[in-house]
Amino acid sequence: MTDEQLNSPDETGPAVEAWTPAEATPDEPAADAPADDTVQYGIGPFSLREVILAGVWLVAFLVSFFSTSDYVFSSVWTRGIDWVLTIGVPTVAVFLLILRRLSPSGIRRVGSLGIDQFASVAFSVAAVVWLGQLWSQIAVAIAGGPWVVTWVVWVEFILMLAGVVLTVFAALIPGAAEDFRDRDETVAHRVARGARPVTTRPRPVRAPAAAQITPSDDAAPPATEPTAAEPATEIFTTTAASAPAQQAFWALVPEERDVVDEAGTPLFRIGPAAWALVIEDRGSSFVVRHEDGRVGYLHDVSGVTRG
Repeated sequence: MTDEQLNSPDETGPAVEAWTPAEATPDEPAADAPADDTVQYGIGPFSLREVILAGVWLVAFLVSFFSTSDYVFSSVWTRGIDWVLTIGVPTVAVFLLILRRLSPSGIRRVGSLGIDQFASVAFSVAAVVWLGQLWSQIAVAIAGGPWVVTWVVWVEFILMLAGVVLTVFAALIPGAAEDFRDRDETVAHRVARGARPVTTRPRPVRAPAAAQITPSDDAAPPATEPTAAEPATEIFTTTAASAPAQQAFWALVPEERDVVDEAGTPLFRIGPAAWALVIEDRGSSFVVRHEDGRVGYLHDVSGVTRG
């Protein structure tokens, strides 16, 4: 057998395929693939923070039916409208949180407050009201009076304080902060937006002083008395003052500029947010008077709007 026959492939033999490692199909994710950070896991449709907050409210709601006085049965539900701020407003806040999850297209805000903002206000107000009852009792006890409140007031205050932590400070607590991460950007209610800039209304400009009537220099009395043959001439003629009276006006500059004294030291600044009173126009500069009476010079008069 020749070398060529030894080195040539056997055409009649079975074809042998080279082995290659199996590649993972694109439909099967790798076992060590990182978890999606945008996913928030909870209990059913509710987040962990919402479940804990609802539990805090439920305990407070049940405790509110017990008496807050040792001498006579008196709960917040039997004392007029005491229930509104102590437990009523937090109840509305929790129901709105539940409704937001069950009906995302339902109520989205209360007035200018979002649902979470309203919950923060509700639990904060309730905590202050319960603290006020405790503070009044402590003041009575210090003065030598009897202790009349029951454990209910203490428990309600602690529960409402927990509600404040879960609403006002939730964004700072690990775990609860996930409820506020990666939320969609929304336009704020017009009542909740920043304040609109306010411009001081220009004061009415006083009317210029009337021109004084003075005798003319050309109408001096004659050196000699007129004779009978000469017609009598008028002693004086009236003319307006040669120099026109300076009229003050309001000016609005496009950006903040310094008003300086005669030495160039800045006295105050005027800007586009308020009109400035110019008491004299000197062409290349204005004499400006501040509201407190200070007077200075504005040398940059370009782009000034006159009022």
